Amino acid sequence: MPDPPSPLVFARTPSRLRRTPMHQFAQRLLAEVTSGRAFTCLLTGDDEVRTLNRTWRGKDEPTDVLSFPAAPLPPGLAQFLPAGLGELAVSCQRARLQARENGHTLEEEIAILMLHGVLHLMGMDHETDNGRMRRAETRWRRKLGLPAGLIERSARTGAR
Repeated sequence: MPDPPSPLVFARTPSRLRRTPMHQFAQRLLAEVTSGRAFTCLLTGDDEVRTLNRTWRGKDEPTDVLSFPAAPLPPGLAQFLPAGLGELAVSCQRARLQARENGHTLEEEIAILMLHGVLHLMGMDHETDNGRMRRAETRWRRKLGLPAGLIERSARTGAR
């Protein structure tokens, strides 16, 4: 039986980005973290993420990951359509810089950003949930074999 389609969309990604591990990680997120609830992740560059950030958040700057939760389906459609979580956009340029700063691979950093974004799509918010998202990110990061996550790193530096 063939693998399900990958939720990844590659646009303006570094040529050295290994796509197969990224597809495999996205499938793990789907199977283990979201329990099959679909999401799409655009892997792109700073320019596109900056445009999305400006358009949807009013912030004219690039960022590492953006999360766009799906709107709830109307009751009449909810029974016929699978409930998707929404979309993510990851800046591979930001990911490359953050990977260097934190001493791990580009693929690991993108995986960290995807996990962080998926947790946001699942309704978590580290700024308002009294540590719920931090605990979930730490638990999943360890289970998935990832280095320190965004919330953990920001707690060390006082950022984010």
